[in-house]
Amino acid sequence: MDDIERDTAEVPLPGMPGAAVAPAPAAGTAPLPPVVPPAEPPVVPPPPGASLPGFDGPPSPPPPSYARDDSSTRRRVPGPIWALAAAVAFLLGVLGGYAGGVLEDQDDMSSLAGGGLDPGSIETDAPLAGDDASIVKVAATLLPSTVQIFAEYQGVDDAATGSGFVFDRNGHVVTNNHVVADAAKAKGSIEVVDHKGRRYKADVVGRSAVYDLAVLDVPEVKELEPASLGSTSRLRIGEGVVAIGSPLGLSSTVTSGIVSALQRPVSTGQSKDDTSYINAVQTDAAINPGNSGGPLVNLVGQVIGVNSAIATAGGGEGGEGGSIGVGFAIPIDQVKVTAAQILKTGKATYPIVGASVDVQAVDHNGALISVVEAGSPAAAGGLKDGDRVTKVGDVIVTDGIGMIVAIRAHQPGETIEFTVMRNGARHQLKIKLEAQTENLA
Repeated sequence: MDDIERDTAEVPLPGMPGAAVAPAPAAGTAPLPPVVPPAEPPVVPPPPGASLPGFDGPPSPPPPSYARDDSSTRRRVPGPIWALAAAVAFLLGVLGGYAGGVLEDQDDMSSLAGGGLDPGSIETDAPLAGDDASIVKVAATLLPSTVQIFAEYQGVDDAATGSGFVFDRNGHVVTNNHVVADAAKAKGSIEVVDHKGRRYKADVVGRSAVYDLAVLDVPEVKELEPASLGSTSRLRIGEGVVAIGSPLGLSSTVTSGIVSALQRPVSTGQSKDDTSYINAVQTDAAINPGNSGGPLVNLVGQVIGVNSAIATAGGGEGGEGGSIGVGFAIPIDQVKVTAAQILKTGKATYPIVGASVDVQAVDHNGALISVVEAGSPAAAGGLKDGDRVTKVGDVIVTDGIGMIVAIRAHQPGETIEFTVMRNGARHQLKIKLEAQTENLA
């Protein structure tokens, strides 16, 4: 399959409803519509260049089945005491790090309590000890929590495939929106298959095209252990990770690699009608069509991302691009927020500023603002047409996609400082993000 290029020269920043000046009439500035699985599994060309789309549309035909002592006299401290002191220091360091991690997870879950997530139903403790971690143990721990997904596409059962994982103890499974979007709109069949080959009927609780996520209700999977949810904020480049899913219809497949990069702006949409932008975790763990929606896991067995897209060098006509060692996952911190919203209201919410930005500019000197809607948060904050945004908060922005994902990494209600270049002068603008709720059929 040939590389897919962007279809729009300009797209709206989150929530921009007005029309943008675009080279093609299709490049509007309405809020991003839902992702529709393409006719063949989508792939992403390597950056920079065309947008990085998601994959896992329906295969054709359907497949078969991520101190200093300043005194002049220094006394020698006996070796055993040094050893004891070192041991105590090490223990305190370990306990301090563990306590810090636990507190961060507790704070994270507490902030989502009452927002759709039942903290008692979510697992956050690492199932494996750091000094006992291995890919073998990660696989054994996570495979029972990972499922394969079959969804109807254009009236054909099981024509769209993907992966997912058990999110909580209440029978919910998380996957990518683009895996189930067509079935959801057509009220078609969706089924999940566990690691033992048992099939369960699934219903869509809600989905987000903006973050390319969907939550399924599968009551029968309550007997399965939910995957432990980690935190993207503690990820480090070079850290080992494991991708689990059903690439090319091959269920319960495990691949491994490292975190190659963090906060990588990519898009998982295929066209002007379904563009979704994520601030991705990049990995070289092999991810292929069919992995979409499956977990990307750290070496202590916690999910740190949802596999969603790949880069590809492209294939021949009618062929599928495969892994070239550049894959992308939605950060689990964003997954938890969006899933909480969906479980509470059935819908997802994202921050908006009300402006259109050029995503095709190749100068990488910032995000060029093309249209600022009157009465929008952007206008209230002083943003103007023609401004070039170079930072959102403390995140450096080099292009339009980078600006979109930097905004979407925040939550509605936050006030963010934007660094803007205007007529050669730098300006600092404060813009309060407003909420936009997705209304997907």
